[in-house]
Amino acid sequence: MTKADIVSEISKSTGIDKSTVLSTVETFMDVVKISLSRGENVYLRGFGSFVVKTRAQKTARNISKNTTIIIPEHDIPSFKPAKVFLNSVAEK
Repeated sequence: MTKADIVSEISKSTGIDKSTVLSTVETFMDVVKISLSRGENVYLRGFGSFVVKTRAQKTARNISKNTTIIIPEHDIPSFKPAKVFLNSVAEK
């Protein structure tokens, strides 16, 4: 399912025009991105949590040059689904 499909489904079920729904979905995604970039987690009860995880520093290999490189510690966004959400997906 794409963002356009989601907008269509919401528009059909609520009767709100697609441009308003698209604007709302885009704003929601922007708010989540901004919050995560500030290091703030986003919690949606019954759905899941968008959290920032810190990856530890590690050593990697560049195979083509046969050298060792160090990848520094860095943050990545992650999604952790709620138990209710997991259970509803597992039932299918």
